[in-house]
Amino acid sequence: MKISARKILKGKVIKVSQGAVNTEIPLELTGGSRLVSIIFKESAKKLGLKSGKKAYASIKASNVMIAVDQVLGFAVSFVLSSFFGSIGIR
Repeated sequence: MKISARKILKGKVIKVSQGAVNTEIPLELTGGSRLVSIIFKESAKKLGLKSGKKAYASIKASNVMIAVDQVLGFAVSFVLSSFFGSIGIR
């Protein structure tokens, strides 16, 4: 899979909390940090998200997207250096 976002974080789904429209997906990232994404309920179903599943957080602007296949072919350039540095990404 190719994606234009340049901030990709590998993690594992901690739990899936479904609401009426949206689903909250907290990820435990490599190194132990946690990140939470809120996505449409239907998107979470299509991705087959469940506790323990490996997933990728793709950060673009103020949105965090979730992907389940390995992300290849992207340029790495981290703007949020303080956040990424704190989780061991330079």
